[in-house]
Amino acid sequence: MYFVVLKGMANDNLNNAPENLSPADKEFENTIRPKEIDEFSGQPQLIENLTIFIKAAKLRGEALDHILFHGPPGLGKTTLSRIVANELGVSIKETSGPVIEKPGDLAGLLTNLQPNDVLFIDEIHRLSTVVEEYLYAAMEDFRIDIMIDSGPNARSIQINLNPFTLVGATTRSGLLTAPLLSRFGIKSRLEYYQADTLKKIIERSATILNTEISSDAAGEIARRSRGTPRIANGLLRRVRDFAQVLNDGTIDLGITQHALKALNVDEHGLDEMDNRILAAIIDKFKGGPVGLTTIATAVGEESGTIEEVYEPFLIQEGFLQRTPRGREATLKAYNHLGRETLNRGGSPSLFS
Repeated sequence: MYFVVLKGMANDNLNNAPENLSPADKEFENTIRPKEIDEFSGQPQLIENLTIFIKAAKLRGEALDHILFHGPPGLGKTTLSRIVANELGVSIKETSGPVIEKPGDLAGLLTNLQPNDVLFIDEIHRLSTVVEEYLYAAMEDFRIDIMIDSGPNARSIQINLNPFTLVGATTRSGLLTAPLLSRFGIKSRLEYYQADTLKKIIERSATILNTEISSDAAGEIARRSRGTPRIANGLLRRVRDFAQVLNDGTIDLGITQHALKALNVDEHGLDEMDNRILAAIIDKFKGGPVGLTTIATAVGEESGTIEEVYEPFLIQEGFLQRTPRGREATLKAYNHLGRETLNRGGSPSLFS
């Protein structure tokens, strides 16, 4: 018999934006990341193509073409960038868009790259305009211009760079400018994972954690993980805590269902914030359409977080749809929350 704990607790376990990860989460992620392309689960077409591109670059002895990985957070963009470098047998330098504040910061990174090295820029959509424009010549011609002195004595010196591969990652590819997009020879979108693939990932992670988990328990976590490996691994760690305290350390179906209920993760993988978003659209705005900023104000969350973290899965699972006029709740959302559907006049529908 299990005791209910953490009832009603606000849940951040499904908010898998990188800035939401604790140092322990990041260390755990690094521990379980696959190092080789054959170890990577999911994204079969992307992996097949990437394998070909890597082998071709190695056969020619050239730097791999620049790569853009885009898609929702937690699907493996950083992991793939490291796998690319590992498969090429080169070093990787990692940074992020907000960290590169001025062209000099970027120049320091580029001039220290060895031949065919990988430069990984996370959140590349957050590069400033001046830094982005400085990157164009580096990507296209492997050269940069550095200004020496200032005022009337200012002059530009051209520096040739070693050939390199830029790997950019973004959750918002629509914010990238056309000139930057055009310089990526390889553009790959990461999609949400199927439950059976997530189940394999969970079982692999449990083995690394020296934790015994039953097949049905792994499947239960997988089904509630929003198609996202980062969430699946995060929930695995939390369920393991429950298993160690309330069970004998083994993760079985019973302790898994108990833990996920205590963590406010329902059978669809929706958490408290997901349900608040849907409820706000239905109860306050008659099901929509309603703008993203208005929804964010209604639920007390940043509009960017809703757009990047919550909305993609709600749309993917058919709870929400985007229209030219705004977001609308679907019939599935009404049924999920036990609400009556409304007609255009705002009264209950005859068919609800």
